[in-house]
Amino acid sequence: VKPMTPRCIVPKAVPVGKTASLHCHENEGYPKSTYSWYRNSEPLLPDTKSNAKHQNSSYTLNPTTGTLVFHAVHKGDTGRYSCIATNDAGFAKCEEQEMEV
Repeated sequence: VKPMTPRCIVPKAVPVGKTASLHCHENEGYPKSTYSWYRNSEPLLPDTKSNAKHQNSSYTLNPTTGTLVFHAVHKGDTGRYSCIATNDAGFAKCEEQEMEV
């Protein structure tokens, strides 16, 4: 079963240096969906260390739960965030939401 449009929860504004948690979830898809996050249409990789572009970001991305946690946000984390739920039957994307740091 193709995933439904996931529900994305993105904080509107987060003070610099604080923790920010973004959530993405849908429960119609079968098999269970995995989740990927995007900032300004660029994919956020689960491993920040291997990507020079995201080297300064300190976030943890859990593709199974759809949770994206920034441990200490900085100005560069400001942007439009969206999430895609994917399984063998297809994928679905939530609306982009702005997060201001």
